[in-house]
Amino acid sequence: MNRLQQWRHGPWAVPTVSGVLILASFLVARVLGSDAVGDLFMVAAAVVAGTPIVIKAVRALMVRSISIDLLVSVAAIGAVIIGEHWEAAAVTFLFAVGHALEARTMNKTRSALAELVAVAPDVAVVLRDGHQVEVPAGAVAVGETVLVKNGAKVPVDGEVVDGTGALDEASITGESIPVEKTAGDRVFAGTVSRGGFLQVRATGIGADTTLARIVHRVEEAQDAKARTAQLTDRFATWYTPGIMALALLAGLVTGDVVLALTLLVIGCPGALVISIPVSVVAGIGRAAKDGILIKGGEYLESSARITAVAVDKTGTLTEGRPQLTDVVVLDPALDRSQVLAWAAAAEAGSEHPLARPVLEAAAAEGVRAPGLPESTEPVPGKGIAATTGGHRVLVGNLALLEQHGVADTVGAAQVADELAAAGTTAMIVAVDDAVAGVIGVADQVRTDAASMVRHLHDAGVRSVVMLTGDAPSVAEAVGAATGVDEVRAGLLPEDKLDAVRDLQARGHVVAMVGDGVNDAPALAVADIGVAMGAAGSAVAVETADIALMGDDLLKLPEAVTLARRTVTTMRQNITIALATVALLLAGVFAGGVTMAVGMLVHEISVLVVIVNAMRLLRRRQVTSAVRRDGQRPPTTKARTHDSWDRAVPTS
Repeated sequence: MNRLQQWRHGPWAVPTVSGVLILASFLVARVLGSDAVGDLFMVAAAVVAGTPIVIKAVRALMVRSISIDLLVSVAAIGAVIIGEHWEAAAVTFLFAVGHALEARTMNKTRSALAELVAVAPDVAVVLRDGHQVEVPAGAVAVGETVLVKNGAKVPVDGEVVDGTGALDEASITGESIPVEKTAGDRVFAGTVSRGGFLQVRATGIGADTTLARIVHRVEEAQDAKARTAQLTDRFATWYTPGIMALALLAGLVTGDVVLALTLLVIGCPGALVISIPVSVVAGIGRAAKDGILIKGGEYLESSARITAVAVDKTGTLTEGRPQLTDVVVLDPALDRSQVLAWAAAAEAGSEHPLARPVLEAAAAEGVRAPGLPESTEPVPGKGIAATTGGHRVLVGNLALLEQHGVADTVGAAQVADELAAAGTTAMIVAVDDAVAGVIGVADQVRTDAASMVRHLHDAGVRSVVMLTGDAPSVAEAVGAATGVDEVRAGLLPEDKLDAVRDLQARGHVVAMVGDGVNDAPALAVADIGVAMGAAGSAVAVETADIALMGDDLLKLPEAVTLARRTVTTMRQNITIALATVALLLAGVFAGGVTMAVGMLVHEISVLVVIVNAMRLLRRRQVTSAVRRDGQRPPTTKARTHDSWDRAVPTS
């Protein structure tokens, strides 16, 4: 299709031809002095601009819908019949211009979707039989090795099997800083290599890539109607017949047909019709460009009303990667390495999540454990009892020691309490019948967690509640470090659900942030379910009400702020639209507002509404994870015992 054909099928063809005919009418009337020929051109302009409007009105009537186009159609045809040719041409021309502006604006506000589609790679370099072969991206088979060179787009979702490099993941997560990738890391289609060379095993291709799912979700979200849009549709269903009845009544009472037709034109709520869709599309588009997927207009509106945010602790407020932080030696016959070695020997046979950081710390420090335990007995809620090298080793809480008849004669319980108060999970280590020491494992608070809570408060969220299954002392320490308003600890998944319902019963609109696994019940019952780091989860992208593609906590207050801006823009646009119609109708009855003048003012109001909505495309990002006083948020670690040795630096 050449440019002329593209223009003919574009939104500006009709208003351009109509405008040229109107100018020709004025020129013929003034230069040749022929009003008849001028009127002919004016009628032609009305026919060119009005035909698409009439067609839309008829189609709407066929499905029993009285549309705004019907008002303009009746007014324009009536104006031609009574000889008001200029009025008919002006009304239809301005309405056509309004439609063209609307189409252009919707394309502009959908720019985020267009950009996402544009980053989709076309080709891939695949390693086949030891040779590099360039194939279409869709022709890559799952399991094949794809080569990603400097400057190239990643054509598939996959896992790095060899090489190192830096990828720009802005198209997926909204973050412009390149991310270092090494063997074992996940990569996403559409991201761009900024250095290095990667060999990637393909795990997702074509429509099964994260990028394709994002595009699909944004398409659906931008087409989904907001609750306010549904209200305006119902309003228009009654409003349009009401305006027609008013015009008919005015014509019958005054005998002034021009007045009746003018009322039809003036009463068109064109700005009202476009006010909501253009705002929703712009808001969702802006969010998508920033790595925030919002399910649709309804969820965008609900997000603007959020008053309470419930967050999971592990993996959300904390890093989700526990580390050994303390080894406290209480037996003078042992040293730090020996206490750690006994703990590692017992944990070698444990599947508990806290076993990994103990074993990793021992390996990192070159501590040799006696070997795999001969027997391992997990004690739910207490710890683990193991036999290794003929010795019984206990790692757990005071209740575990009491169960096995080991007396705490060296103050292990007090040390454990102090560690717990500092946000550390403490485990007492006992060998045979004596306490050897206490080790501490902690999950570090994210550096931006406190900043997220503060920004949520700034965005109008009244309460930030932490829900966790962890011990109360540890939870309280994390809560104090992050500044959350309320801490609920020791919760099972069903308890988290009850906590969300309790917040709702107190009048809150609740957003729940979690990992979608043990938090699934709470996410389902919350008004808004938010998935963190959803880029690697197809389920999260498809099911979450809001999916934060990256692992950036500050995206959450950014999403809430954008939702509030969008709803504010909707309300402003509705006010502009209704005020314009009310003032114009008053002007018609007062005299002085003609059909053409009214339509011109009307289209100006449409333009104002469009420009107002497009302000949402400007980025306002929360970027600082630093407090207002310039200091980093505190971690959960607080040393209160000078003799404690630190296994891993915590700051």
